[in-house]
Amino acid sequence: MKSITAALLALIAVASAHGVHPDERVNPADDWALYHMQEEHHISNFDPASFFSLHDFNNDGSWTPDEVRRIYGLDDESLKDTPADQKDKAVFDVFKIFDPYQSGVITRDQWTKKINEGKKLPDFGLGPGHHGDDEYEYEIHHFEKYHDENTREEDLIHPEDIAHFRKHDLLEDQADRIYREQQQTIVERNIPQKFRRRP
Repeated sequence: MKSITAALLALIAVASAHGVHPDERVNPADDWALYHMQEEHHISNFDPASFFSLHDFNNDGSWTPDEVRRIYGLDDESLKDTPADQKDKAVFDVFKIFDPYQSGVITRDQWTKKINEGKKLPDFGLGPGHHGDDEYEYEIHHFEKYHDENTREEDLIHPEDIAHFRKHDLLEDQADRIYREQQQTIVERNIPQKFRRRP
């Protein structure tokens, strides 16, 4: 957790070639990494090392194919209808650029070297790379845009608010049902139909 906090602080503090005015919106085809940082993290000034650290989700100094999938948000609900081969090709293409020795990981040094050579993360037209949990995505993509610390519960009436809290209610209902079933000796709905007593 400390390393993630340090990476975030470094991202905020360090200006570099990726720095733009916060109000400027970048075309993802021009610089997908900057587009991702603006949309997903609300950060416009960062350096390649900070970008790498922020997205080194297990803090081991390299990116695996799973981490690249996560950077691009390929497992996010918003891309559930995107064909698997299209997602796989995106990961393959990133590794083709940043893993020249086909080691199966992208190291910090490889990343920095390729960025310094002018290489960039490609835009595959799959969005900004949602990779936070539901709370984070709701907070950064909706609440921060339309609400603030003075928002009252009765003000949360946008469709996004309603959907978000409905999901909370469904999860709570599911947790309650599981708890009740765990208290039973026999869970009726787990009994195959052919063994149930007919009325």
